[in-house]
Amino acid sequence: MIPLLITPALQLAELLVSSVVHILFGLYLFSSAIAGDLTQTLVESVFKPKPTIEVKQGNTTTAQVNDLTPIVLVHGIFGFGKGRLGGLSYFAGAEKKDERVLVPDLGSLTSVHDRARELFYYLKGGRVDYGEDHSKTCGHSQFGRFYDKGEYQEWDEDHPIHFVGHSAGAQVVRVLQQMLADKMFDGHENTNENWVPEDGKSLKPICLLQICRLGSIIYDWLDISWLKSYYNFGFDHFNLSWQKTGLRGLVDCLLGNAGPFASSSGDWILPDLSIQETMKLNANLKTFPNTFYFSYATKRTRKPPLGGVMGIHPLLSIRVLQMSQWRYPRDIPLPYKGYRDEDWQDNDGALNTVSMTHPRIPVEHSNLVVRSDSDCLPLQPGIWYYKIVEADHIMFILNRERAGVEFDLIYDDIFERCRKHVFRQSPQTMPNKDQRKLGEDKEE
Repeated sequence: MIPLLITPALQLAELLVSSVVHILFGLYLFSSAIAGDLTQTLVESVFKPKPTIEVKQGNTTTAQVNDLTPIVLVHGIFGFGKGRLGGLSYFAGAEKKDERVLVPDLGSLTSVHDRARELFYYLKGGRVDYGEDHSKTCGHSQFGRFYDKGEYQEWDEDHPIHFVGHSAGAQVVRVLQQMLADKMFDGHENTNENWVPEDGKSLKPICLLQICRLGSIIYDWLDISWLKSYYNFGFDHFNLSWQKTGLRGLVDCLLGNAGPFASSSGDWILPDLSIQETMKLNANLKTFPNTFYFSYATKRTRKPPLGGVMGIHPLLSIRVLQMSQWRYPRDIPLPYKGYRDEDWQDNDGALNTVSMTHPRIPVEHSNLVVRSDSDCLPLQPGIWYYKIVEADHIMFILNRERAGVEFDLIYDDIFERCRKHVFRQSPQTMPNKDQRKLGEDKEE
């Protein structure tokens, strides 16, 4: 009898430890953001800058920066963009490494579909349209946030954008590019792919994600404006506020009968990250011949198994062991032909390393592993280049000191690749000159 109780006791202990660590880490980030804002306000009030008279020498520098193709950093699950959590940076300040980098704030737990739609309107401007059919199926409003001015309104085939996605952010970019190819944005009929150089819906009754689910529902239902200005899960289009749903609405959401976590819709990020749902996405997502692809796949598992704990963030220390010992349930069909547990055991404490390299199921896309820079020189479009990096899932975000010199090496490499592949820019014209097209040739 006693041995039968050991496993549930260990699982409960693991859940308790994981929950405490995640809650403390979340509180640490939240309190750091508030403390930073208060400190900045205090300093500005005490040490007011003296007014100075500036003699403007023209706007040459601004013009040069605006001519640069934007590099867009897309955050992952539980992430945030510029303007959230005070002055805290999800990408640990990497956006300061280049003159023109955009960091959009997308839903932190919303589905890949919804985040891709939000990203489009963030760049082009206008009211976010999630799509009539999708909105009806998932039970939320068709329209969301309004962007009065898009961050890059000239975005088109002649002015493509570089995207850098962390974690689930990469999947968002792939879905967005496919939407552009399929012309899925009303009022933007000229879009195309060249604008861009288990069932997975059910949760265990008791698990860490259940705690996250309940917490996010209550957070959105309370609808405390100053809290949501610091951090937002992105479910505003579901109208979860107590003012709109009342107590009954809260109960329905908690029971899974309504809202983003309802089994009938599953319109949030987790289902999109399962093997089964990713296979469905990959079946419809192409690797386009004119787009450059590069992946950094992180890995923190070592042998013996306990070696994976060394050097990993406490937030991920338990997960890295769990994932390295994962066994697919034998009482249900395997997710795909040729599946092997050992292929999915290397991980970074949050994601399986095999899932980060390139699209490989149900059909493997053209790819090449990079062990040295010479392996990808010159970089060719339409091929997924990937590099395996010894790091955990959050090594290169939130806190740059953890990664040390590796942080600069990674982001300098990424931005350098982006700047080397600016193509299809329209010819520049001088002020007061005829604005007619200056030729049909495009710079490649």
